[in-house]
Amino acid sequence: MGKGRYYSSMISLCYAYRGCGIFLIMQNKANFEIIKDGGITSPKGFAAGAVYAGIKKQSQGVMDLAVLYSEADSAAAGVFTTNKVKAAPVLFDQQNLKKTGKARAIIINAGVANACTGKQGMENAVLTAELLAKKLKIEPEEVLVASTGVIGVQLPMDKIEDGIEQIKISRSGGHILAKAIMTTDRKPKEIAIKVKSGNTEFTVAGVAKGAGMIHPNMATMLCFLATDARIEGKFLKSALKKAIDLSINLVTVDGDTSTNDTAIILGNGMAMGDKGVIEQGSRLAEAFQEGLNRVCLHLARSIARDGEGATRMIEVFVDGAVSQDDARLAARIIANSPLVKTAVHGCDPNWGRIICAAGRSGAELDPEKADVYIDDICLFKSGTPLPFDKKAAADKLGGPEVSLRMDFHLGKASATAWGCDLSKEYVTINAEYTT
Repeated sequence: MGKGRYYSSMISLCYAYRGCGIFLIMQNKANFEIIKDGGITSPKGFAAGAVYAGIKKQSQGVMDLAVLYSEADSAAAGVFTTNKVKAAPVLFDQQNLKKTGKARAIIINAGVANACTGKQGMENAVLTAELLAKKLKIEPEEVLVASTGVIGVQLPMDKIEDGIEQIKISRSGGHILAKAIMTTDRKPKEIAIKVKSGNTEFTVAGVAKGAGMIHPNMATMLCFLATDARIEGKFLKSALKKAIDLSINLVTVDGDTSTNDTAIILGNGMAMGDKGVIEQGSRLAEAFQEGLNRVCLHLARSIARDGEGATRMIEVFVDGAVSQDDARLAARIIANSPLVKTAVHGCDPNWGRIICAAGRSGAELDPEKADVYIDDICLFKSGTPLPFDKKAAADKLGGPEVSLRMDFHLGKASATAWGCDLSKEYVTINAEYTT
């Protein structure tokens, strides 16, 4: 495979070294270290906390209301759902970020989405921000809100008010926040990476939730990112969009895009001292972008791995496409194909489903030039089926991570998308979501 395969291999290498205390050196000469047991509060000046407020049904150890807080003023940027039906917290955050480009706190509730809730829903989002601002002694304009859960239900504001009063925020609260924002997730998703470039050092961290209603261009996914680097506002927006585009916007579980999809980054600059601001085009900007990309890629893979009912993650590489858009489109369609997903679940090396999905994606494709692989086993090359060991191919599909690859041999563009297999448990979870 070409450069896309090499880049994806480098990303995979990054994850292989997680927690080993090893620095990886990239072309921009920056060093990246995954912090052992790191999380959203690993950057300087960030704290978090969570509590059970009674929004979700009670069960052992459950929490449903969480807060992320920065001790210092923070630049902020967000990327939100492309669904025309947007929840009140999404609209609230978009308005706040457009006005100020800053935030010091985010409050997140699980269990109720506050979507399709009319004027009352927006009033509840505003009140939630005001209540937290009062507790933290900051301005309401410095608070962003996020919700996840059932659509069409009003927030229980009495419970949220009591919960805000009970939340204890601390530097060690990041792991608690990661658990509190989960809905059908089986595992929390979090990471922190220390970045060293020259004599400058800072941390980029992230936490996410998402397991169902996951599809490119955001999903029923909440992602919160924090850094103690000081980032110029315009660059922070572009860096976040770029990182999301190559990671979370290439994750698909079931083809549905939600009303509440939110990714927010806060940057408080507390690691920078008097070193100024990181601006677009600088050496530090390249290092920051790479660190942010790595955090988002880890979270994207974690979401795909934890898809509702999933038994294995699917990683789809597309190489040799005529354009980046075509590569991304084909990779996403393959990863989201129900026939591909069920074949993976059944360990059936039915490669016809892979090329069929690519063919209907809308990407330019000449089947007489294309190759199809399951991991390193080539099943179809230049328009011709190849003999292959079916048991070996089935074994490749049976591991916890499955690699599907296509080379179009039409150009130089490449992309990677992530998904998961489709199981009976997915149907069970979503057939009983509100009952």
